Formats: sequence, structure tokens, C-alpha cells
Amino acid sequence: MFLKQSLSFVFIFLIAIFQINAQELYEMQKDKENKWVSFENSSGDKGKGGMENRTAKGHAFDIVKAGASIDLINIKGSGTIKRMWMTFSDRSPEMLRALKIEMFWDGSDKPAVSAPIGDFFGVGLGQRVPFESALLSDPEGRSFNCIIPMPFKTGARIIFTNESSKDLVALFYDVDILMESHEESMLYFHAYWNRENKTALGKDFQILPKVEGKGKFLGCNIGVDSDPSYEKTWFGEGEVKMYLDKDTKFPTLVGTGTEDYIGTAYGQGTFAHQYQGCTVANLEKSEFAFYRFHIPDPIYFYSDIQVEIQQIGGAMKAKVKELKDNGASLKPISIHNDDGFNKLLEMPKKIDLSDPTLPNGWTNFYRQDDVSATAYFYLDKPSNNLPAIADVASRISDLPKKD
Repeated sequence: MFLKQSLSFVFIFLIAIFQINAQELYEMQKDKENKWVSFENSSGDKGKGGMENRTAKGHAFDIVKAGASIDLINIKGSGTIKRMWMTFSDRSPEMLRALKIEMFWDGSDKPAVSAPIGDFFGVGLGQRVPFESALLSDPEGRSFNCIIPMPFKTGARIIFTNESSKDLVALFYDVDILMESHEESMLYFHAYWNRENKTALGKDFQILPKVEGKGKFLGCNIGVDSDPSYEKTWFGEGEVKMYLDKDTKFPTLVGTGTEDYIGTAYGQGTFAHQYQGCTVANLEKSEFAFYRFHIPDPIYFYSDIQVEIQQIGGAMKAKVKELKDNGASLKPISIHNDDGFNKLLEMPKKIDLSDPTLPNGWTNFYRQDDVSATAYFYLDKPSNNLPAIADVASRISDLPKKD
């Protein structure tokens, strides 16, 4: 009886949600103006589209010379970017890291978004694969789509820069904007990209360094290119930690493991769900790219936020000892088996895997890999206190090759 009543409640709830969404489809809105900005109508203004080549597809794409920048949009007024789409002729891993996208809100001279184009659109490690999520998608591995709402009050500017050493012979793009007014409580969209070519042993990787202000953490995508010295051992024992609102030594939010954070378990293969997924799981090369979006489980902060992920891997004790004996940089931190969990860092003596008193079992260890991440968040101001993006040489060095 209880189950029947519960299912009936869920059914009624889903019908109500559907009716609300359906109602939005047929209700007329007031004071809205649509703009599609592309090379065919760079201003998005009324009656100004498709004017070249006597209206016959006169300017679908353009060349972006090496070192050149172009404005994708430069709009005055209040509105919301609803959708961005683009593609281009060179989609190699190096070009996806060398092309940079920056977004400026309400006349700010500092970008709220500054990231390599591939990473921004969820293409981890420059490895293009078809996927779909609630916010980003790449239908056939050849295009880049974003439907994250990006509101502004007085203006918006998006700059596309080719920081590679060669010309990009064809850039196609389309930014769809709804001009509309916003309340004072509106939050601005931000994105931050970070990479450590080799993480520090025992130090957490910063997905998002400390950001001050009030806002909402939207999620992230992460890429890991494992150091070959660890062979094919598992990289993903590290837990995601979120420091909220004046947390100091310990975070408020902490996960249980890397694959756990994206909703899977006991390792990870490829999958693409709306709010979580893994687009790359190359077990042979130990390359992984994955994402998590906090839409059903929003993360709010009221004074500051910092997001990190531990750099921890795991293997059986004998294998970890073998790796260490072969010169791999690692530090054992725990051993667990059917008898329990042994916290090596709380033991009074120095850790030595040759010690016969230590139990056998799965051994977690600090390790160093090539890790990169894009963090997406909303903030109550149009700019942030984060450092500038790394130079192009640092971004493209040692990238995995596309299979």
C-alpha cells in the first residue's frame, strides 16, 4: 500500500513538472528580443542578417590568423546568452588547447571566463568523442555546444584568440542571445581552467582556487594523463573536497573517491549522463576525462569557496612496493582488506612496505600525474580574483595524441 501511494505521488509530481515546462512553451513572454550573432550577422541587430553575397551564404565562416583575436559578440544592454555553438577546421588536441575563449560582463576589463576552447566545452585532454550532458555536448565529435545560461545587465563581450603558431582557416560559430531585463539578485557566469603538468606529491590539485563572493558552484570537468611510472595502476582514489564559507583546515563537503564523485564505482569506463559522465577511459594509456554538474544537488556559498581533488591512486601492496622499488614517486597512505582499514599515516613508525607486520591488501598511495580541470560557477560580481590562464606553451606541452 505504501509503495502504491509513493508511486502515485511521484507520478503526480512528474505530471506537474511536465505541465509547468509545457506551459512555458506556449506562454507569450513580454519585452524579449532574440539575437543570433555569427559572421552572417555580427551585431545580431534586427534586419541585418545574411546581407553579404546577395543573401546567398556570404559569410558562414572566417579565418583567424595565428596570434589574432576576434570578437564573437560585443553586445550592449541586458540579456542572457542561451546557447553557443561552434566548429573549426583544426580540432587537434594542440589546437583545442591553443585556442582561447574569454568572456567579459558589464564592461569589466577582467574576464569572468578564460579557458582553452576544448576544455571549456568539456573536451578533456583534447580527446574529442561524441557525448551529451545537461550543459555541454559534442554530437558527433566535430562540434562544440554550450547551453549554460549566461546573464548580463549592461553588456557582454566574448573574445576568441588563436594563440597557436598557425592560421585557423575556418571558424564557424553562433551565439544565441535573449535580450531581457534581470533582477538585482542575478549571478554572473564564470569559468576557471587549471593544469599541473605534474602534481606535487601529497598535495591536492586545485579544481577551483579560493574565490571570494557569493554564488553557486555549477560543476567541473577533469582530465588525467597518468604518469607512466605508475604503469596501469588505478589513479582515482582521490576524494573531491569543497571548502565553503571560511572553512580552514578541513572542508565541509568531501567525497569518497574520484569515480564515486561522477556516480560510478570500482573503476570507471566511458558513459555520458546528463549530470555526470566519463568521456575518455583509455585503460591502455591510463588517460581519463570526466565531468560532474551540480544541478540536482546545488552547491551554494555565501562568502567563499575552494574546490580540490586529492592525488591518490591504488593497487595491491606487492605492486605498490614494486613501483616504489622501480623509482616511482609515491607515498603509501592506507591498506585495506577484509579485516579492516589500516591508516598508515596515523602509525607511529615510518612506513615500509617490506615490513612483515603490515597486512596485505589494497594499498592507497599519493602519486603525481598530469591533471587539468575546468570549473564552472556563478558569482555575484562580473569579475573574480583568480589568476590569469597559463601561457600557450604550458597549455599544449605533453598533450596525449589523438587515437
